[in-house]
Amino acid sequence: MVSATVQDRQDLKRISPDLNENTTYCKQVMGHSNDLMIRPLQCLHKWPAVMLYIDGMVDVQILNHSIMESLLHKRDLPDFSADDEHLSYLQNDVLIASDVVLVNDMDEVLNALLSGSAILLLEGSVRGLKIGAAGWEDRSVSEPISQTVVRGPMEGFNENLRTNTALIRKRIRDPHLWIEEREIGRVTKTRVAVLYLEHTVDPEVVKELQSRLDKIDIDSILESGYIEELVQDKTGTIFPTVYNSERPDTVSAALLEGRVAIIVDGTPFVLLVPALFVHFFQSPEDYYQRADISTLIRLIRYLAFFIALLAPSFYIAISTFHQEMLPTNLLISLAAQREGVPFPAFIEAILMELTYEILREAGIRIPKTVGQAVSIVGTLVIGQAAVDAGVVSAAMVIIVSITAISSYVIPENGLSISVRILRFVLMILAAAFGLYGILIVLLITVTHLCSLRSFGVSYMSPFAPFIQKDLKDTLFRVPWSRMKTRPLSTGTPNETRQSNQKTKL
Repeated sequence: MVSATVQDRQDLKRISPDLNENTTYCKQVMGHSNDLMIRPLQCLHKWPAVMLYIDGMVDVQILNHSIMESLLHKRDLPDFSADDEHLSYLQNDVLIASDVVLVNDMDEVLNALLSGSAILLLEGSVRGLKIGAAGWEDRSVSEPISQTVVRGPMEGFNENLRTNTALIRKRIRDPHLWIEEREIGRVTKTRVAVLYLEHTVDPEVVKELQSRLDKIDIDSILESGYIEELVQDKTGTIFPTVYNSERPDTVSAALLEGRVAIIVDGTPFVLLVPALFVHFFQSPEDYYQRADISTLIRLIRYLAFFIALLAPSFYIAISTFHQEMLPTNLLISLAAQREGVPFPAFIEAILMELTYEILREAGIRIPKTVGQAVSIVGTLVIGQAAVDAGVVSAAMVIIVSITAISSYVIPENGLSISVRILRFVLMILAAAFGLYGILIVLLITVTHLCSLRSFGVSYMSPFAPFIQKDLKDTLFRVPWSRMKTRPLSTGTPNETRQSNQKTKL
């Protein structure tokens, strides 16, 4: 391993003392791209030098005022006998930019250029200076789009990694909030940051995450979804085992519970591990409302989950195999509605569900200006026309509609997609075996959920295994005065969240 590292260093292209050779090499490697700017100058009116940067990736104000003015306006210059003394003088006594680092080879020069830095090379020097001057255009911090709340912060992450880490630092002002960065992707060299509270997180979770990130060998990382798929415990499951959020308050709360955040440069969606099944039913607004209100809303979410999962399959099973379970009046009403329908209940449900999925996808892809019109046409006109034409029954339209609405109640989109997939499986088994088919799928699903793990933590915690102390924030949320400990399922070594002392009035 040591010999291979030495060989890699020997293969690196060193910085030449000849400026023309260095600039020619950069031009050739970058294909003579027009955005590579090369500005010759007399550094401090004494040393021939060249400034390299990528147009559009540097801040012009920093380039002109913090770099160029520093180099061109200083007059009193000492004499140096060694090359390193020239660079040290420029780095420590001349340049007023905050980030100035020595670079030793041309690979470092090119990586720095493509990261938004400016490079200063001197004639006769075999090293250069990397000057932090990144300043490309970023989307401003705005309200989250996918995870909105009525009450709570309206700030959301953007595509800049450093902005996102600052949004978390603003909320957690603790020096034990550690941030580790690494580059992943042989071509894209995407910056990925791992954040955790050192005194709260389980060290084994951090070690396992670092190991999985270091094993990734891929050309590109363009979004956090790449990382999610490459680090998750089990790929053969439809259920998400890595949580994602674009809300800084959600990520901060997770860090305070002992979880680990993964921020990928270029995306506003931050990953959180370990992720449990109950986490996908929790909304940040649950903790900004009173406990009784939050509990009621959370119970409604669980009810909506079961409606979105089971409503079509139950209707198929009862109307096909178990008509005796319905009251007589309701059974007669359903039979009258289905009298002119040529298809069985299963075909009805499949047609309506597929139509809804197509409408949902179309609503996402089409321009926003016509999206509302398409949704109205799809839901009202097509649905009503299908009933009038006798293709489907009115009861099936009601079932599919309440199913679709219930699926939107789930706060996290990843679990909503899992429900949509599993719903089709339930419908097929319900059409074949009735309620027995539904029971079989549910038993297999529960067994599968209990077998899942997210970075060593049981996915169904605190229900399986049963952890009584963690039940205070699952199906219901107890008042903050009773949530004295952090969730034990994360393996946090620091269980205490608040003391037992009460303020006397």
